[in-house]
Amino acid sequence: MTITLELKHLCKSYDGVPALDGVNLTVRRGQLVALLGPSGCGKTTTLRLIAGFEWPDEGTIRINEREVAGENAHIPPEQRRVGVVFQEYALFPHESVMGNIAFGLNGSKQEKSARVDAMLQLVGLTDLADRMPHELSGGQQQRIALARALAPQPEILLLDEPFSNLDAGLRMYMRAEIRAIIKQAGITAIFVTHDQEEALSIADAVAVMMDGRVEQLAPPQALYQRPATREVAAFVGEANFIPGQADGEFVACVLGRLPLVKAMTGAVDILIRPEALRLSPIGDSDAPQATVTWREFYGHDQRIGIRLDDGTALVVRADADETVDVDDRVATHVITPVVAYHQ
Repeated sequence: MTITLELKHLCKSYDGVPALDGVNLTVRRGQLVALLGPSGCGKTTTLRLIAGFEWPDEGTIRINEREVAGENAHIPPEQRRVGVVFQEYALFPHESVMGNIAFGLNGSKQEKSARVDAMLQLVGLTDLADRMPHELSGGQQQRIALARALAPQPEILLLDEPFSNLDAGLRMYMRAEIRAIIKQAGITAIFVTHDQEEALSIADAVAVMMDGRVEQLAPPQALYQRPATREVAAFVGEANFIPGQADGEFVACVLGRLPLVKAMTGAVDILIRPEALRLSPIGDSDAPQATVTWREFYGHDQRIGIRLDDGTALVVRADADETVDVDDRVATHVITPVVAYHQ
């Protein structure tokens, strides 16, 4: 598949402090990619370099095989064909919805009007063309900002924390809406987020950034189930880690002898996701035994804290109808092969 964006060894420092330390990233045409990471990891800096708002100290940026930043290229933002949706939306308060979307469009009045109408139809707000930004809800403002960014037909769309200003209920709804609009437009898009659930739920691929580098780029399911490093595993979703001794396709640990996703040998840290653990009544099974120490019920499921007899504390994600109480004694089972990391 054709590559739309390629970042090679991007470096950027501020007052001698590295913000990016050799970022490499390849995005295929039509992909929706999340830049996921904790605050200060370099996500927004990467976005600003792609947009052309800042210049890298080292490295290159190529958009559709054209070098736009590097040792021999300094293409300004307005010539990169990059659309940006800012965290605060940055709508012009004195312009109507129509005026906001038309801003920056070239062509005749009729051509601009036709493009605005097409964008309003794309985002499902055809009846709001004459409204002012202050008359719109947060979700409507976001869709207008998206329509304005898409109107000039950019080659790449960049979104900086697009859902952070929305309340929880609207955020979940707008995630699906924005993904649908982007996919319908057929554009390559990159969005910045610190929210793991957000990244996993709508992105085609997730790039996890830490300390100014991309630690892993993978589809959401692969990223969650097979994180490349212990640090990625700990950041993406909830994780239990226990020590073990690997001897090929299996690893021995306090939970027994478990199958490994990838064969390895030596002392390791084993990743066990909370949903990979199952609890059962103590019976004739020789499964490791534990005591329930706490329980949090969420309606659709629940989190349960257990302490194995050797003192190891683990978190279990269980169905809502799992009937256990604090101080219950239970048997503990691991139901999937595990990922491990050399110590």
